[in-house]
Amino acid sequence: MNNLKKMTDEELVILYSKGKNQAFDTLLNRYQNRLYSYIYFIVKNTEIAEDIFQETFVKAIMTIKQGRYTENGKFPAWLTRIAHNLIIDNYRQERNENVVSNDSCEVDLLNDMKLSEGTIEMDIINEQIHEDVRHLIKLLPDNQREIINMRFYQDLSFKEIAKTTGVSINTALGRMRYAIINLRRMAEEKEIILTPE
Repeated sequence: MNNLKKMTDEELVILYSKGKNQAFDTLLNRYQNRLYSYIYFIVKNTEIAEDIFQETFVKAIMTIKQGRYTENGKFPAWLTRIAHNLIIDNYRQERNENVVSNDSCEVDLLNDMKLSEGTIEMDIINEQIHEDVRHLIKLLPDNQREIINMRFYQDLSFKEIAKTTGVSINTALGRMRYAIINLRRMAEEKEIILTPE
């Protein structure tokens, strides 16, 4: 197994195409965190991210097994492209499912005061949610708090965050992922609702 870890991606792909399943396990271990982080930060939903992550590797397996993978020395970029296309497909499907027609409704959805922009009550609720989030962020470890502040309050890209903090983009993405997981966990523990009812 240690010998597999030393092999290049392309060598592992060739081995896998010849039936050595451990070769693909090595590729999976090599790229699963990076790929999952990429998917999650776009879709921002654990369930959808896991589905797309699994579907990405299923497509990769099928392509390799069918001999359609062309060796170009960019296996991670190829995986990311598959994931990206699946994310786009997911958004298209979601958009089509969520289209609402006003024609079939007795009530005019487009002229309903309840559906208009925020009320004072909603403003108060939203402000409370923001206050709760700011409080939870203070409880995060320093490196996670720093990433959250730079991304959401300073609007920096992950590339800029990585450069500013002196870490790789993957490390920055990983810290963001753990920060979000920790925020959700703390919110559940403290019974804080982070979305308007």
